[in-house]
Order: sequence, then structure tokens, then C-alpha cells
Amino acid sequence: MAITMAEITKLRHLTSAGIVDCKKALAETNGDMDAAVEILRQKGKAIAAKREDRQASEGCVLAKNDGDFAAIVALCCETDFVAKNAGFVALTTRLLDTAVANRIKSLEELNAFVLDGQTVAELVTEESGKTGEKIELGRYECLEAPSTTSYNHLGNKLSTIAGFNVADVDYQVGRDVAMQIASMNPVAVDRDSVDQAIVTSELNVAIEKTKEEQVKKAIDAALKKAGINPNLVDSEDHIESNIAKGWLTAEEAEKARTIIAETGAAKAANLPQAMIDNIANGRLNKFFKENCLMEQEFVKDGELTIGQYLEKSAKGLAVVSFKRVNLNQD
Repeated sequence: MAITMAEITKLRHLTSAGIVDCKKALAETNGDMDAAVEILRQKGKAIAAKREDRQASEGCVLAKNDGDFAAIVALCCETDFVAKNAGFVALTTRLLDTAVANRIKSLEELNAFVLDGQTVAELVTEESGKTGEKIELGRYECLEAPSTTSYNHLGNKLSTIAGFNVADVDYQVGRDVAMQIASMNPVAVDRDSVDQAIVTSELNVAIEKTKEEQVKKAIDAALKKAGINPNLVDSEDHIESNIAKGWLTAEEAEKARTIIAETGAAKAANLPQAMIDNIANGRLNKFFKENCLMEQEFVKDGELTIGQYLEKSAKGLAVVSFKRVNLNQD
């Protein structure tokens, strides 16, 4: 039977599939609309299965808040072309609206949620059939607090949400905090909430860096005392290169190697632990100030930290939690 443009248009409206795919599905089912819809759904499953090993690194990230609840949805695909498609953005928006309206708490719960007779997971798979790409719900984050805020950065690749300890936080204050999180990428609200594994790692790095610096200072001082420029012998490659250039004699090079080995070993064995710990803790404190939201310098006013800005806005106001999703590498 002949397939009319009206039928194709109706099927497109039901599935958002392309004209050619709709025409083929209707032809295959002799105009049976329900059967054609099912064919297009099965096509989506087949494409999704075929492209399972593909990397869905592009996509659309959107955030929304409603009173005491806020969420971020990241719908991922393979190309930026699909990510910017109006239908793809509309699906992301629909999933986000659903998540916020129903106070959905996890990615698993969102995937299992039923919309118009289909689970969200099935809707996402169906989208693969329309785009020909691997589509997946890559991230879902949410939080609950007396007051919440959200921010979507231009381009739909980066979104943030934050929760406050009191209700009815001023809109601009909330937006400023959400934008701070987007811009400065803090690791935690405050130093007490930084993961202990991160604290331990940062402290160990600070200790090792401090030891290396103290040893280098001793070596440089010894080299200068011997009349050797430390910059000429800071690596074996430099030593060989500078000998070839005539900037360093073989005797000076050998003397430098001896000084570096002996002075380095002696200094490393006699580093004052109290001094090392003091300097390392100073570095750790700097890490906290740069990476804990409440201690970060406010990007809109370098004279204030975020904590001071919030206190200035309303006494006792503080951030209790936040989430940040970025499809681009920071």
C-alpha cells in the first residue's frame, strides 16, 4: 500500500525518527502505526547493542532546582553534532524535569522510572535509533537542603547545584555560589569534609616536595661554594650537553656528580622532621584554601572568601553540599 506523507509525519511525531526510517517502517508494516513504532524501537535497541563499545564522551548537561531539591542530568552521545540537536536537548530537559518533579534519588531510579509506558532507559535506547549513535545517561547527581540553587554554563557541558543550611536564600547569592563552583571546581565544602584519602595524598606529596627542596638547596649551596653553576649540572643530560658545548670541563662534571651524591645523601639523612612537617602542613593549608569552597577566594571579590561572602549576605548562611558535572576535562 502507498504510504502517505501524513502517516510519515504522524510517525515522526510519535518517535522523532527520520523521514526515511519512518517511511521504511510504515512500508514494512503496511501502514500499521503501532507496529511501525515498535520496529523503530527495536532498531534503537539494535543500534545501542551494536555501539555498546563506543565512547559516549559528548552530550548535554543540565541542572535544575526546585525548593529543597536540585538535580543534574548528563545525557551522553558520541558527537557534539547530536549533543546540540534540539531534540536531544529537549529529551535531556524532559528527563531532568521528571527527576526534579519526582525527587528521584539515583541514576538507577531514574533509569527505571516509567514515562508514557516506557522506562527512561528504554527512552534513551530509543534515542539511539533516531541518532544512530550510542546514547546513555552518563551522570545523575542530586541533593536536598533547606534551599537549593543551580547553574548551567553556556554550551550545556557544565552544570552545578548547591544546597544551603537555611531556606529562601537570595537568588543572586545562590547563583554566585553555583558559578563559583563551576569556575573554581572545589573538592569539598570545607576542610572537614575533604575525603581523608585526598588529605593523606596531599600531605604525602607536600612532605616529599619539601624534602626534595631542602636537599636541592643544600646541593646548590655546595656546588656554588665549589665554583660550579648549579644550572649547568641539574641533570645528567645537561651535564653531557654542557661538556660538549665547552661550558663545563670533564673534571668539573665529575666533581659536581660527587657533590650532588654526597651532599644529597647527607642532607636527606639529617632533615629536621619538625621543620619538614611545619612546611608540609603550610602547603596542605594552602591546598584547603584553594580547594574547599567555603575557604576559596570569591571570584567576584578577591577581598572575600565564599564563607565571608555568605556571612555578609546573611548571618550564619553556609553551603552544606554541592555537585558539579563537567563533560569537558577540567
